[in-house]
Amino acid sequence: MNKPIKVLIVDDSAVVRQIMSTILATDASIHVLGVAADPIIAMEKMKLEWPDVIVLDIEMPRMDGITFLKKVMAERPTRVLICSTLTEHGAETTMQALSAGAVGYLCKPKLALRDFLTESAHELIHAVKQAAQATPRNFGQVSDKAAATFKALDVSGIKTSMIETSDKVIAIGTSTGGTQALELLLTALPRVTTGIVIVQHMPEKFTAQFAERLNKICAIEVKEACTGDRVMIGRALIAPGGMHMRLARNGAYYVVEVLNGPPVNCHKPSVDVLFKSVASVAGANALGIIMTGMGDDGARGLRDMHAAGARTLAQDQETCVVFGMPKEAIKLGAVDTVLPLGQIPAEVIRYSQMH
Repeated sequence: MNKPIKVLIVDDSAVVRQIMSTILATDASIHVLGVAADPIIAMEKMKLEWPDVIVLDIEMPRMDGITFLKKVMAERPTRVLICSTLTEHGAETTMQALSAGAVGYLCKPKLALRDFLTESAHELIHAVKQAAQATPRNFGQVSDKAAATFKALDVSGIKTSMIETSDKVIAIGTSTGGTQALELLLTALPRVTTGIVIVQHMPEKFTAQFAERLNKICAIEVKEACTGDRVMIGRALIAPGGMHMRLARNGAYYVVEVLNGPPVNCHKPSVDVLFKSVASVAGANALGIIMTGMGDDGARGLRDMHAAGARTLAQDQETCVVFGMPKEAIKLGAVDTVLPLGQIPAEVIRYSQMH
């Protein structure tokens, strides 16, 4: 029998601590190791016994959640679930937390918290179990390797005119751990990279903040997609949370369509929806990349891309936070090459240089 998942709840709300503890205690595979009203108390408790999963509020007295998260990840990388409000500010701080190494997040409202937590009992338990399957990563080390690889590549001589404008597209799908992985990948790309379309599993509001954050730190433009947006050199379009995104043609150019509809593989946006459209519209003129994530969304779509002649890559198990989506795509025979995260930027650059 597997050992129970040891969980530490860190939240300044006594109501949240009490309700979460009660909910998690109903599942025999979870053991609530303890609760703490702030990170200082949490650190004292962690000296006695280290948790498998930390459920962490962001805004707390004495030390905020982001500072605490960074301390934990520096000392001993640990699976951390962030609790944040579904607001613009909550989305922004959650992006900071995911970039710092959190493996997931729980959204909570500002009002009617007790009712919300009770009604979301299943989601809370599921999120903790998912987090327990993740492998926390020190992305700083990977980022250093990627930066070194990028510096070794000669991209100074690439001219925009050398790259086919409308004939190629890069499609990327990712989920758990994907925000960190995408940040590492996109920040390593030069301005003249082939146009990119991305599905990252994320709720509404979060994708806009994610795109905005990346746009500030990348050489390429990164934006949340709108219907009609053109896929072009030096631009990455991210599917909005709560909506699907497909690739389409508008004359000589690729554009995206953002559309509503039922979840696919329990996700909206779905990687499969994007990848299947890329297979249909771009065929062999595409590069498909599937990265860290829970479940199998994107595996069948990548197989369709592969069958249509596209080149396909998967992130390897060693550098994935969760080796679910890449593993399922590999099992289906959808993947040409399996690479560590730090080597994927170089492949994207090489693909952009191809004629």
